[in-house]
Amino acid sequence: MTSEKPPWPPADGPPTGTVGLSVVVPAYNEEDRLAPSLKAIRDHLDGEGTDDWELIVVDDGSTDGTADVVRAAAAEDPRVRLLGSPANRGKGHAVRTGVLASRGRRVLVTDADLATPMEELPLLAARLDEGAAAAVGSRALPGSRIGIRQHALREALGRAGAGVIRALAAPGVRDTQCGFKLFEGERARTAFAASRLNGWAFDVEILSLFRRHGWTVAEVPVRWDHRPGSKLRPPAYAAVLGDLVRLRMRAAGPVGPTAAALYLLLAFFLYGGLWAAPGTAYLVDSASDQQQWEWFFAVTADNIAHLRDPFFTDLQNHPYGVNLMANTTMMGVSVPLAPLTIALGPHVTWAVVLTGGVAATAWAWYRLLAKRFVRARWAAALGGGFCAFAPPMVSHGTAHPNFAVLFAIPLIIERALRLCDGGRTRRDGVILGLLLVYQVFLGEEVLLLAVTGLLLFAFAYAVAAPGTARRAAGPLLRGLGVAALVAVVLLAVPLYRQFFGAQSYHSVLHGSAGNHPFALLEFATRSLAGDERVAASLSMNRTEENAFFGWPLILLATVLVIRMRRRPLVRALGFTALAAAVLSLGRDIPLPGTDHTLPGPWRVVGRLPLFESVIESRTAMVCVPALGILLALACDRLAARRARGERAEGRRLAAGAALAVALVPLLPTPYRTVERAPVPAFVADGHWRDYVRPGRSLVPVPVPDPGQATALGWQVRADFGFTLPGGYFNGPDGPDRRGIYGPVPTVTAELLKKVRETGRAADVDDRTRHAFGRDLATWRADAIVLPPQDRADPLRETVERLTGTRPRWVGGVWVWDVRRGR
Repeated sequence: MTSEKPPWPPADGPPTGTVGLSVVVPAYNEEDRLAPSLKAIRDHLDGEGTDDWELIVVDDGSTDGTADVVRAAAAEDPRVRLLGSPANRGKGHAVRTGVLASRGRRVLVTDADLATPMEELPLLAARLDEGAAAAVGSRALPGSRIGIRQHALREALGRAGAGVIRALAAPGVRDTQCGFKLFEGERARTAFAASRLNGWAFDVEILSLFRRHGWTVAEVPVRWDHRPGSKLRPPAYAAVLGDLVRLRMRAAGPVGPTAAALYLLLAFFLYGGLWAAPGTAYLVDSASDQQQWEWFFAVTADNIAHLRDPFFTDLQNHPYGVNLMANTTMMGVSVPLAPLTIALGPHVTWAVVLTGGVAATAWAWYRLLAKRFVRARWAAALGGGFCAFAPPMVSHGTAHPNFAVLFAIPLIIERALRLCDGGRTRRDGVILGLLLVYQVFLGEEVLLLAVTGLLLFAFAYAVAAPGTARRAAGPLLRGLGVAALVAVVLLAVPLYRQFFGAQSYHSVLHGSAGNHPFALLEFATRSLAGDERVAASLSMNRTEENAFFGWPLILLATVLVIRMRRRPLVRALGFTALAAAVLSLGRDIPLPGTDHTLPGPWRVVGRLPLFESVIESRTAMVCVPALGILLALACDRLAARRARGERAEGRRLAAGAALAVALVPLLPTPYRTVERAPVPAFVADGHWRDYVRPGRSLVPVPVPDPGQATALGWQVRADFGFTLPGGYFNGPDGPDRRGIYGPVPTVTAELLKKVRETGRAADVDDRTRHAFGRDLATWRADAIVLPPQDRADPLRETVERLTGTRPRWVGGVWVWDVRRGR
C-alpha cells in the first residue's frame, strides 16, 4: 500500500546527481541482524511508489561478516551502497562518513536494529514539511509508544544521561539519543562537516550545531522497541560524559571567557574608586543612597544572624518601624551575601554587589544572545556589554543596584523562549516561576518594566509573524500558568506583608517625571561624550538619566531596522524600542522649541495598578535590551557575510565605522568617589552605651531623613545597639497610607531641618517645647547628639532652648542626656 506522497521533496528541478532521500545506517558487527533491517528499509521505501532514494551502510571496522551482508544487498539493488572504515572509529565517525557521502535532499539516520520502524518516517517528514530543519524521534514525549522496554537500570541511566545532556549541550530536547533522525540534506552535511565527536555523543553535537545556526529542531514522539545486542557498554557512559564536557567547552569558545573577563574589568574600572578604599570611599552621585543600601545590607545580615523577622524592623523610624519588603532591600543578594556582610562589613558587600552584579548582568545577556539570537560570539559579547553598560544602566549604577544588577532578567526571557519552543512545559514553567520569585527579591519595579517590554514585543511579533505566534501561544500560556502558580504560592506571604502588613503603603507619587524628547538624543553625564550641564537640564538627577542614547545610536538603530526589516524579530524589536521611548516621555510630551505639549500615552498607563508608582522616564530602559539585540544581530550579519567569503571590504569598513561612531561616545567613565566623614568617636568607641539604654533611641541632629542619612552608618557601626527616629526608607503617610520617602514629618524634625537650611536658631515657645517633649517620648529617646557640621551653632542653640540645658562634649559630639530624671 503506498502513501499519498513520499517523505522527501519531489525531484522537480534538483541539482544533477541528487536523490530525494538518503538513509544512513552505521554498522559495527551487525552480521546477525542487519539483513532483515536492510530488507525492511528497502521494502518500505519501495512501497512509497518511487525509486528516488539511496541506502548507505557504513561498516565501522567490523570483524564479522557485516560487509558481506551489505554487498549481498547491493548486488540485489544498486541503490544500496557500502562505505567502510579500516578500524572501529566510533558511531559518530561512521554516521559522519555516511552523511557526507549522501546525495539526498533529506537524510535519515537510523540504527541498524530498526528499534524505531520505518513506518514512523512520515511523522518526521511532516515536521520538515512544516519548516523544521531536523526532526528527531523521541521516546520521552507524551505520545511516544514504548513496546519492549529496556532493563530498569539502563532506563535509569538513560534518564540521568538525558538530564545531563539537556543541562550541558541540548536544552529543550528530551531525547537526543533515539536512533531515528531526519534532516534537511544540505544542512545535515554542513553540520556533520563541522562536527568533531566520533563517539556516542555525536547526536548531541549535531543538534547543538543546528541550534547554533538557528535551524529549527522538532522532537517527534515515535514507536520504539528495545532490541538485544546493544554495543553501548557501561564504560561508554564515562566517554559520553567526557565528550559532553569537551562539547560544552568548545561551544563556549575563546570569546566566552574573554567576554566575561572584559565585563569584570570594565566593572572594576567603573568602581575602582570604591575598591581603592572600600571602608571610606563614597560614590559622589549617590547622595544618601549608598548609606541607605549599606544599611539595608547590614540590617538583613543582622536579622539573619539573630533570627529576626526579615520583612520588618523598628531600628529605623522608631517606634513605627520600616516594612523591609516594601523597600528595595534586594534580599536576593543581601541574604546570600549576609556572611560577607557580617565578616567584612556592608561597604564591601556594596562594592561586590555593584561590581559583580553589573558584570554578571552583561554575561547573562551575552549567554542569551549567543544561545538564541546570533551565531558570532563577538556579536553576542558586544550586545551583552551594551545591555549592561548602556547609559541608563550606568546612571543607575551609582545609586540604584536594583536597576543595574539585572542578571535574572535574561534568564527569565530565555526560559520564556523555551516555553515558546514547546517541550517540557511543566518543568520550564516551574523554573520560570522560581526565576520570577527571585527577581521579586531583587527588584519589583524592574520586573514590571521587563514584563511591559515583553508584552510590547509579543504584540509586535504576533503582528509580524502570526503563524509562529499562534504555534508558540499554547505552550507559552500553559507554562505561564505553571509559573504563576509557583510564584503565587511562594510569594503569598511576602507580598501580603508588603501590601497589607505593618508600615505598608499604597503607592509613591513622583509627579511628572517624563523624559524630554532631547534626552533620547543627547549623551549622559558619565558617557565619554557627555556634557554634565546638558544632561542635568534634561533629567531629574544623575541617577535618573534614563535615556541619553545619543543621536548617532538612534540613527544607526533606525537604519538597522529598515535594512533588516524582513525579519519579524527586527520589526518587533524596533516597535518595542519605539513604544518604550514614547511611553518614557510621560503624561505631557513637550514639543521642542515651543511651550506646547501633546498628551502622552502615560496618561492612560499611569493610572493602571502598580504603574502609578513608576517613574515614567524609566520606561526608556526597556529600549536598552532592544537596542542591544539589534546591534548584536547587525554584527552577526557582518560576521556571516565574512564567513561566506563575500568581497565587500568597503561595506564592512563602513559598518564598523558606523558602530564606532554610535558606541564610542557612549563608553562609560569611572564613578567619582570622596572620602566619607568618619563615624564620631562617641559611637565608634562605645561612649553611647553610657547614655542609651537597650531598646531606646539615640536622636541625631538633625533627625535622619532622605537628605540626611549619615546616622544610619553610626547605627551599623554600633551593631544596631540603639534605634533611630526618622531615617531613609519608603513608608505610609496619612489615613490613605500614601507612600512617601522618609518618616512622617514631626514638629521637632521639621524645626531642626529648617534651622539647618536657614542657619538661624529657632524661637522656641511653650507650645513648641511641649511638642518636642511629645516627640521625645514617642521616640523613646535617651540622648540627643549633635555632630560637627555646617551651621552647628544655631542647631546647638535651638536644642538648648528646647531642652533648657547645655550639652556635654563627649567623643567628638555634643550630647544632651534626656533620660527621665536626668
